[in-house]
Amino acid sequence: MTSDSPAGDNASLEDAQPTDDKPSYPLLAEPADGVPEIVTTAARLKECCAAIRAGFGPVAIDAERASGFRYGNDAYLVQLRRKGSGTWLIDPVPCSDLSSLNAAIGKAEWVLHAATQDLACLKALGLYPKALFDTELGSRLAGLARVGLAAVTEHYVGVTLAKEHSAVDWSTRPLPHDWLVYAALDVERLVEVRDALAADLEAQGKGEWARQEFEALLDFEGPTPKKDPWRRTSGLHALRDPRQVARVRSLWQTREDIAQRRDTTPGRVLPDALIIDLARRNPNDVAGLVGPPAIRPRVGDGSARRRRPRPAHRGLARYGERWLNALKNADSLPQRELPPLTMRTNAPPPIRAWADRNPAAAGRLDDVRYGLQQFSEKRNVPVENLLTPDLLRRTIWSPPADQSEAGWREALAAGGARPWQCDIVAPLLAEAALDHPTN
Repeated sequence: MTSDSPAGDNASLEDAQPTDDKPSYPLLAEPADGVPEIVTTAARLKECCAAIRAGFGPVAIDAERASGFRYGNDAYLVQLRRKGSGTWLIDPVPCSDLSSLNAAIGKAEWVLHAATQDLACLKALGLYPKALFDTELGSRLAGLARVGLAAVTEHYVGVTLAKEHSAVDWSTRPLPHDWLVYAALDVERLVEVRDALAADLEAQGKGEWARQEFEALLDFEGPTPKKDPWRRTSGLHALRDPRQVARVRSLWQTREDIAQRRDTTPGRVLPDALIIDLARRNPNDVAGLVGPPAIRPRVGDGSARRRRPRPAHRGLARYGERWLNALKNADSLPQRELPPLTMRTNAPPPIRAWADRNPAAAGRLDDVRYGLQQFSEKRNVPVENLLTPDLLRRTIWSPPADQSEAGWREALAAGGARPWQCDIVAPLLAEAALDHPTN
């Protein structure tokens, strides 16, 4: 059960080391109830559901993934905490269907930090929120300069969290004890943070803003799949030969196949830089794939020494025939089937071109951005949270026929803007349209 005692009285708090640039906060070092046994069986999951159902108030939820280690975005640990229920740690590898928790939670509010990072992997396990509160997004709206969980917990609860295990491989089994401590602490005080943050938002007159943002997150399913995702290969923009671009596409697709089969991140199979290098060099044998060992000077004597092959270079040799086949497949394509250097898009042109191509739109953009910056400073909220820069540019570049405030509001809403954002931005757009009319 969550302790209601003051932070300084909690036996699990240790003095944090003072720093020169920020106040010292006591460190939350151990969960108040200790580290619970991990749920790994259907019987234990049933016990968890019963405990969560018997609790009261919002449910703090978090998920740990193996980003940078595994192919997908799967959760490898799920944490829940509710007053009257305690903390529960669930291993979703043996317990891959957590849908029974939906009935246990009911209509209770989920409390997450940076919800867009976890909602997709939680929904993949069968978990769907009826209501939620995002402490990271809420902190942005509240005007906090630092919105990481540790910083937000410091600000609203007066304790700090150690974050040294945030980037570890959570697919590791068994999970080390200190990792489990870290995971349990991520939900230990989250509802307490939520309550203090909610009060702060109401006091600033931003409570309704937050409610609209949180409601919109209920439908979040993850990033929209990109068309031709291989075009995101870093360094692709530097290639000017369609044949080389075709090789990148073929290598990228081969890398995806290997990474998915191995359940590892694609970058561990072959970094983008090597894909670009192979597309340029187009070697025709395995020896050419790997190339000569890199040489670097030895410190002090000016001589040279050979580096040991990096893991990525070992991957070149390990899958050498597959990389060569990918290159050959690209080179066998007829000219008409080569991918274009760039894709057509309905996005507005770069802002630097607006003044020449559409001076009225350029003037509107300048005016609205200035107005948003002024509002941002007055209300202490990041300007990007007032409206996404992409939606602002698209709306101004392709204005509605009705350029009254109502017309702009309708255009913004059609692009996904929340009502509170329309209230702020539509009047600015209408005023800018009067000052910079379309010819």
